[in-house]
Amino acid sequence: MKILNGQQKKGISFSNIQIPHTYVIIFTMIIIAAIMTYIIPAGEYSRIKNAAGVTMVNPSSFKFTEQHPAGLMGIFSAVPSGLKATASLVFFLFIIGGVFQIINCTGTINILVNKMSRAFAGREQLIIPVFLFTFSIGGALMGMSNEVLAFVPIGIMLARKSGFDAAVGTAMVTMGALAGFSAGPMNPFTVGVAQSIAELPMYSGIGLRIVIQLTFLVIASLYLMRYAMKVKADPSCSIVANLEAEEKAIAAAQAEAGECEGTIHHLLVMAVFLGGLAYIVYGVFRYEWGISDMQPIFMAMGILGGLVGGLGPSRIAREFITGAKSLAFGALVIGFARGILVVMQDGMILDTIVHYLASWLQALPSYCTALGMFFIHFVLNFFIPSGSGQAAATMPLFVPLADVTGITRQVAVLAFQLGDGISNGINPTSSNMNSFLGVAKISYPQWVRFAGPLILMWEITAALFVAGASCFGYGPF
Repeated sequence: MKILNGQQKKGISFSNIQIPHTYVIIFTMIIIAAIMTYIIPAGEYSRIKNAAGVTMVNPSSFKFTEQHPAGLMGIFSAVPSGLKATASLVFFLFIIGGVFQIINCTGTINILVNKMSRAFAGREQLIIPVFLFTFSIGGALMGMSNEVLAFVPIGIMLARKSGFDAAVGTAMVTMGALAGFSAGPMNPFTVGVAQSIAELPMYSGIGLRIVIQLTFLVIASLYLMRYAMKVKADPSCSIVANLEAEEKAIAAAQAEAGECEGTIHHLLVMAVFLGGLAYIVYGVFRYEWGISDMQPIFMAMGILGGLVGGLGPSRIAREFITGAKSLAFGALVIGFARGILVVMQDGMILDTIVHYLASWLQALPSYCTALGMFFIHFVLNFFIPSGSGQAAATMPLFVPLADVTGITRQVAVLAFQLGDGISNGINPTSSNMNSFLGVAKISYPQWVRFAGPLILMWEITAALFVAGASCFGYGPF
C-alpha cells in the first residue's frame, strides 16, 4: 500500500484485514449517527448561565421533543456543515502547512534540528521525555491542544534525525500536551469550567492532579522510548514504515542541506520564527488567544521569514501553496469528522444521550458512582469532543448526584476531566487529533495501532486514580 500526501490508494492490510480509507470510516459513522436519529428519541435541556457566566444545562429541564430524523440530504450536507463549523481550524491547518513549507525552504529548521540532534547525540531517546514534559506544561497550565500543531513538524524532523519515525515525533509533542491537558492541574477549559459549576475553589485539589500528570508522563516516556529504540534498531518495525520509506529521500536531501553552517539569513529567519512563536505563547497566556488570533501571526511569520531568508515574493507564494496542498487531506478530515456531531445536533439526540446516561448512573451502587462518571465521560467525548462543552452539559447533572451518593464534588470533577481528556488521543471526532494526523500524514488506523496501547494504559491508570480518590474522600484542598 502506498500513501501519497496522507491519502490511501488502497486499504491498509493488518493480518489480512482490509481497513477502509479514513474518509470511508468517517462517512460510515455519519450514516450510523443518522440512523440513531430515527432510533433515539429527540430531547433537550434548557440552558442557563451560572454566577460565573458559564452557560450550562438546567438539570431539571429535560423534555422529549418532536423527532428530527436526518434524511438523505441531512447525511450529505453534514460534511459541508462540518467544514463550515470548523472553518477556522481548517484554514489554520492550511496556513500551518504553507508557513512551514516557506520556513523549511530557507534551510533554517533543518539547521535548528541538526543542532538539537547533536546536543542529544548518543542519548537520542532522552529527546522523548524532554519534549513530553515541555509540552505537558502547556497542556496543564493553559489547556494547550490545537496550539501544538505548530511544533509537530519540528518533532517529526527531530525524531527522524534521531533514527525514529513520524509517529514518535508526533507523539512526543501531542501526547505531552494531552498528558497535561487530561491531568489538568490548572486547565481552564476542563477543570476551571467544571470546578466553577461545582462551586469549588478554583484549581483546588491541584496536588493530586500534578501526581497524575507526572504518572502519565512516566508511562508515555517508557512506552515511546521502547518503541523508538525498536524502530531505530529495525526501521521495518515502524507502524508508519510506508510513510517513512516515501519520506526517506526527502529527509536525506534536507539533512544534507542542513549540514551547512548557519548564515545571517538563517539567523534572521530563526529570529522571526522563534519570535513569532514566543508572541503567540504570550498571547495565549495573556489574552487567551484562540485559533483565529494566531492565524495572522503565522501568516506574518511565513512572509517575513521567507523574505529575510532570501526567497522572493513569487517563490514564497509557490511554497505556501505547496505546503497548504500537502495538508488538504488532514484539513478535510476535520470537516468530515465534525459532520458526525452535526447530524446528532440537528437530530436533537445529544441531550437525550446525556439524559439516559445520567439515569443509568443513578441506578449504579454508590461505590461505583465515580467510576461510572468516568466511563460516561469517556463515552460522551465521542459525541461532545469539546471539554468545556461537555462540562456545561454534564456537571450540572452529576454534581447533585455526587452529593446524593456521598462522593465529593472534587471526585466528580476528576472523573469528568480524565474521562473527557485522555480519549482525545484516539477520538475520531476530535478536530485536534485529526489536525495533527493531517500534519504528520499518518492515517487514523495507523495512529490507533500506535497510540491505542498508550491510551489504554492511561485509561486504566486514570480509573485507579478515580477509584482511589473516591475511597479516600478527595476534597477541595
